[in-house]
Amino acid sequence: MPPVRLKVLHLEDNEGDHALVTVHLMRGGIQADITRVETEAALIEALAQDWDIILSDYNLPGYSGLAALDKVRSMGKLVPFILVSGEIGEDIAVQAMRNGANDYLLKSNLTRLAPAALLAIEANRTRIAKQRADHALTRSRQQLRELAQHLQTSIEQERAAIAREIHDDVGGALTAVKFDLAWIARHAPNPEIAERVQQALESVGHAHEASQRIMHNLRPAILEQGLVAALQWMADRFGKRTGIETTFRTSHEKMQLAPGVPLVAYRFAQEALTNVSKHAQATRVSVDVSQAGGVLSIEVTDNGRGLSTEDLAKARSFGIRGLHERAETVGGWVDLSSKPGGGTSLILSVPLSGPENGFIDRLLPGLDGDASGIDQDPDDPTAWGNL
Repeated sequence: MPPVRLKVLHLEDNEGDHALVTVHLMRGGIQADITRVETEAALIEALAQDWDIILSDYNLPGYSGLAALDKVRSMGKLVPFILVSGEIGEDIAVQAMRNGANDYLLKSNLTRLAPAALLAIEANRTRIAKQRADHALTRSRQQLRELAQHLQTSIEQERAAIAREIHDDVGGALTAVKFDLAWIARHAPNPEIAERVQQALESVGHAHEASQRIMHNLRPAILEQGLVAALQWMADRFGKRTGIETTFRTSHEKMQLAPGVPLVAYRFAQEALTNVSKHAQATRVSVDVSQAGGVLSIEVTDNGRGLSTEDLAKARSFGIRGLHERAETVGGWVDLSSKPGGGTSLILSVPLSGPENGFIDRLLPGLDGDASGIDQDPDDPTAWGNL
């Protein structure tokens, strides 16, 4: 087996000990290109180069091996570092290992030097590879988070655009039909035609209500009344529509929230209640809104069948994942607590300060309090305009 070639930096003030280290490395199958330095200044100058391993005496002129180790690490060098000393106590050895040394050896017993050096180099390579993998994973997660933020923003943009088209095109057409039908009703020559016209007006009215409902689901204009009012309206509407006993509680009637947060909170509650109506088989649900310690919390709790481990592990179960991704757009997070037969609790927590707050609002202004030029019906907080 050919000898291993290593570039070694040796901190040693004794020439004889330096020669002894060189011999033991050679006996262990290491062909060392070894450079000896004594002073701290020489060490700093030598660290400008790349080394496979650093061997250091503990007692050096004017400083110690621990000081040399601290200098190496403070300069960001991840080179394996082994203390080789004639006198080193257990407490110093422990301190050296805590500070980042790979090993320590006594000069009186250097038979383990070569294996220790090779082991330290291999462990260091593994550690560097892990750090690079961790860095790549962190970067990948950040990219996925940014992609999720972009997708959420694109969805809201598309929702707003569709809602505007419904308002402008469908709303305009329904208004025109309504006026024409009203004119026909006033000039109907007989009761039969007047009755048919009245039926048509009722159909137009139903279409009007459906368009308002669709526009509201696409872009909740009720958020202009504030998050608390919007969630209370949502809870009341949910209870009436589903027949599930719904309770709404809040710690504050008004909340000062960063732009972007109300929309995320509203969509969270909307998705949570949708899940309750579809899957929970619940008879009671509560929506609790609180603001304490600089954190907004929204908790949706039901007494339904709960979620099993299999439910949460479903490959195509994107609802909960979507809630997590939406929460991350404003620096928040989602907690899920559930057990079969014991109901489910979903909690959204959003810090009320931080660079993430307002992410959606910065990319998509007007989602939380701007009707985008569409007149509002003062008698209907959910409407985009009076058809």
